[in-house]
Amino acid sequence: MPAFTPTQNKALVLEAFQTLFNRKDLAAAERYWSPVYIQHSAHVPAGREGLFGLVASGPETLRYENQRAVAEGDYVMLHGRFSGLGLSANWVVVDILRLENGVMVEHWDVIQDEATRQGSAGGHPMFGERFPD
Repeated sequence: MPAFTPTQNKALVLEAFQTLFNRKDLAAAERYWSPVYIQHSAHVPAGREGLFGLVASGPETLRYENQRAVAEGDYVMLHGRFSGLGLSANWVVVDILRLENGVMVEHWDVIQDEATRQGSAGGHPMFGERFPD
């Protein structure tokens, strides 16, 4: 089995998130998520099927934007925004993914509602250069 560099792992995860969350191409996304994928998120049902089912049943407006990606060994961390959720606020999320042989096998996340200008004690946006509209 080939070894993947952190740079390759980062590119793979970014493409996987585009494929699943923005293109909603579940068939193509199967190549990025292991059939034995372990999900540690409180918001997502177990396994690859749980994640794919959530996306398939979610709003068509769901979108993912990435701000930063960091990779070390077989781990990739993404700092991103999920919008179009049908909730009162976007989610700003840190996703932590463990890969084996070019597929994601495990996931953790930290999720926070995106603050508005009025809700930001520090006066700086949580994601990007601007507060959400």
